[in-house]
This record gives sequence, C-alpha cells and structure tokens, in this order.
Amino acid sequence: MLNIVPVRAFTDNYIWIIHNHRHAAVVDPGDAIPVLDFLRHEDLQLVAILNTHHHNDHVGGNAALLKEFSVPVYGPAQESIPTVTHPLSEGDSVHLVELALALKVIDIPGHTAGHIAYYGANLLFCGDTLFACGCGRLFEGTAQQMYSSLQKLAILPDATQVYCGHEYTLANIHFAKAVEPGNPALSKLESEMKSLLAQGIPTLPSTIIRENATNPFLRCNQLEIIQSAGSYVGSSLTDPVSIFAAIRNWKNDFVTPRREQ
Repeated sequence: MLNIVPVRAFTDNYIWIIHNHRHAAVVDPGDAIPVLDFLRHEDLQLVAILNTHHHNDHVGGNAALLKEFSVPVYGPAQESIPTVTHPLSEGDSVHLVELALALKVIDIPGHTAGHIAYYGANLLFCGDTLFACGCGRLFEGTAQQMYSSLQKLAILPDATQVYCGHEYTLANIHFAKAVEPGNPALSKLESEMKSLLAQGIPTLPSTIIRENATNPFLRCNQLEIIQSAGSYVGSSLTDPVSIFAAIRNWKNDFVTPRREQ
C-alpha cells in the first residue's frame, strides 16, 4: 500500500513523499534537509526524484539528495534543471518499479514555460499549476496556456487526489468567495479547512470533484463568475480565456486579511 506524506518546507511548501515503508520517491524537494530527516526516521530508501518545474523552492534540494542517494531525477524537458537525468514531456511515463506505481506525464505550461504534472492511480502531482481553490501565477506562460492546462486537469476522474505544492487553501477560498459569493460549497469548504488547519492537519490533498465545485479558475463558464470578471475589468466578457485572465489578474492584486492567510 502506498503512503503519500507531506513534508513541510520554507513558509508554506509541501514536498510530497510517496512510500511503501521500504522505498520512497520524492516530488519537488525544494529543501533536502526535511526530506533526509523523514527518510532516516522512517528508514526509507529513496528511489527517485520527480520535479514538476524549475523554481528553486521545488528543485533546490535535488543536489543534496543526490549526494546521499544515486537515483534518477525526472523533470520537464522544456526547462533547465541541471540535476534532471530523465527529461519528460506529455506522453512519457515514469515507472517506479519499487513502488509499483506508473505515472503519466501531462504538459501544463502557464506558471512556467515547461511545467509538467504526474498522474496515475488516481493521484495527481501538479506542482504550482492547480492549487486547492486556486491556480499558480503566470510567471512565464500566457492566460491561454494556463487555461488550457487547467482544463486538462479538470477532466481527470472526479476521485483524483490533487497534490499541489503549497498550503494556500484558505487564502484561495477567501478570493473564490469574492468572485462567486453565491456558491454555497465555498462556505462549507472554508469551515472544513479552518478546522483542519486548527488541528495542524494539511488541507491537501484536494480532489478533482472538489476543485470543479469550488475553484473559480475551473468555473469560468459559471454566470456569477462571468459577471464578476466583467465587473472587475469594467466591460462584458464572453470567452472563457478572457474571463480566466481577468480573475487571475484580480487574484494578483487581491488582499487577503491576515487572519485568513
């Protein structure tokens, strides 16, 4: 049986460790120290490193881990990550034999130019593209790219577990309520997530069914969101990419009350 454990790093990063009590793979190790501490404590042998994109808070621990373990490093073919040994693009697969896990690669540019996700066995490791109730900033890609990438993820099976790179859920819900105040699922989700965090429990993983019900960036066809986006830009918007771009720009400038962060 596979276990997927979040290891906290920096302010709000999650490094995901997939293990079966003997072997482990690590997704987006921005910092090696907490990963090494976990592996030693659980007596696990690292067998692979998986990177979703090149940002240092997701790859910064690669080199130090490789000093301790000689393992393959998987990552996006369209980005420069010096430690990557197996560059990947959509259509490729990763077979983690020791974990009996096969993951397909999905190209999801937008946050960065070559961002990828890993999907298999109802598990999705999507880095900084899809967040719980949100999505990543457009640092290198276009609104069209990010919208298309999110659509690829939105059509995955409802039960898909969504493992993203940061604990942004409450702040994202606060924004979603501003964009779609008539969505009753958001207040219920906010209450549940506050309860988890109060107990020191991560709000992740999410699920695709939950994201489709609450994430404004996946709901650009909803009338209330269309109207909110139009109000924000001061003109009528009809196509979903323009609606997405409007609410992504709105989110960039949105101030979340400190108590919600």
